[in-house]
Amino acid sequence: MNRGALALSVVLAMLIVLSASDAVLGAGGTLPAPTAKRFLFVLSGANENPAVISPGAGSGFVDIDTTTHQLRVNVTFSGLTSNTIMAHIHCCITPPANTGVATAVPAFPGFPLGVTSGTYDQTLDMTQSSTWNAPFIAAHGGTPAGAEAALAAGAAAGQAYFNIHTTNFPPGEIRGILVSALQSSPTSIPTLSGWALVVLGVLLMFSTFVYLRRRAT
Repeated sequence: MNRGALALSVVLAMLIVLSASDAVLGAGGTLPAPTAKRFLFVLSGANENPAVISPGAGSGFVDIDTTTHQLRVNVTFSGLTSNTIMAHIHCCITPPANTGVATAVPAFPGFPLGVTSGTYDQTLDMTQSSTWNAPFIAAHGGTPAGAEAALAAGAAAGQAYFNIHTTNFPPGEIRGILVSALQSSPTSIPTLSGWALVVLGVLLMFSTFVYLRRRAT
């Protein structure tokens, strides 16, 4: 094996491992908790009802864990035409219809308001009334537990959406339907193909190392 081929093998192995990292880590670079269900969404004006013409865009995920009662919200957005005034999850109705707000209003605690771009990553306690919109609790048994069950079921059925509202578009400038990570992206959780790529890359690097050791002796 000449030096050029050897160098190419090392580079190829590194590329294989790096390209597989998303498959192993999942959306957002982290895996959901073992008991959590992850839902992905892509934000755009076209998803609004009625549709909005906006350069705004974003994406993120929501992890719903009915065992630990935690709700993780991760989102990145940019390009909005005016400042954010509200951001939350709506549930439960079949898209593209509109429905009421499930989570806290006007926005998730600590969500960046008054900006046209930003990021947010927080884990909320679903046992707390403050995580929810009061009318949503009232409509589902009058308890946070009822609200949690309703959101979990609605998201699983594809009947929940993330909505960012702005000054120019109070009803919402960019929206994204929550879709199960298992359905929307085969690389959102560790898959056999993802792990296989990692193993292939590691084996390739190991074989190169063995070859070099043999050459040295």
